[in-house]
Amino acid sequence: MAALLELRAVSKRFEKKLDVAGRLAQKLGASLRPEVVHAVDSVNLNINKGEVVGLVGESGCGKSTLGRIVVGLHQPSAGTKHWRGKPVSDMNAGEKRAMQLEAQMIFQDPYASLNPRYRIEDIVGEAPVVHGIVSANDKRDYVAGLMTKVGLDPALIDRFPHQFSGGQRARVGIARALAVKPTFLVCDEAVAALDVSIQAQVLNLFIELREELDLTYLFISHDLGVVNHLSDRVVVMYLGRVVEEGPTEDVFANPQHPYTQALLKEVPSLNVRKKDFAAVAGEIPSPLNPPSGCHFHPRCPHAASVAGGRCQTVAPPLRQIAPLRHVACHLLSEPHQTTSSK
Repeated sequence: MAALLELRAVSKRFEKKLDVAGRLAQKLGASLRPEVVHAVDSVNLNINKGEVVGLVGESGCGKSTLGRIVVGLHQPSAGTKHWRGKPVSDMNAGEKRAMQLEAQMIFQDPYASLNPRYRIEDIVGEAPVVHGIVSANDKRDYVAGLMTKVGLDPALIDRFPHQFSGGQRARVGIARALAVKPTFLVCDEAVAALDVSIQAQVLNLFIELREELDLTYLFISHDLGVVNHLSDRVVVMYLGRVVEEGPTEDVFANPQHPYTQALLKEVPSLNVRKKDFAAVAGEIPSPLNPPSGCHFHPRCPHAASVAGGRCQTVAPPLRQIAPLRHVACHLLSEPHQTTSSK
């Protein structure tokens, strides 16, 4: 069966061109160049219908940019996106419109993403009216039903965003995404700004909506505990590249990439009474000038043990190491080497 969504070698670059002064200085001999941010670098990703895929990594690794590419808010600089087995570039206008309605995004900051001048009835109800899903006369009842579905009192339908708590605003964002009857949701740090108790409620809501509406999720988060609780499969990104992916249980039990091991090592556990905290060595490099070869090699404790200095010069491909498990690491191809965390 074809994947619901497939990304093939997708990259995204953001270029800041030189201003007038910079172009003049360049003509006079200054070594100035446009600044290029390498946000996403040749990512391959498949998501099947009904699946929940967790996308994790440090801030600045390209998670949100990849999510925006998935829903069409950003166009890839290179590579192709396929929806239901068909390249998006081959779709006609009607097919692209249908795809954009099917794939919706829930943003990280529920306050910044809601128009402060609109009441909830208009925030949630505007899109379904515009796209002909519901008539203007039925909008209020339709929005009230969505509010009930996400756990909000329909009596609050005439309130403005600032009159809600953070958890309530998060539910408004979910209701707005559901208003156009999507099949696929990209949740970008959807619970990161909430208190822990409210996080649990919203996560349970996501689980209930998945079962009730047969939804597919790409759940972007830096909270590995949340990803472990919600996801069927986890994808780990580092500086624009996927470094490891596989079933959540397998990756958490036996991470293979040194970066994944470092992340999971510091996940809090009730089974560990006392341990010393050790952050991942070094700082994440700038996406303006990413390292050559493996992007993680300046911080990797194993890079020096790989023959021929390949970590510094050759980008490791994402290899299959077991059924449904893929890792991008030269160490796994070295004889007598292992990255087992046990």
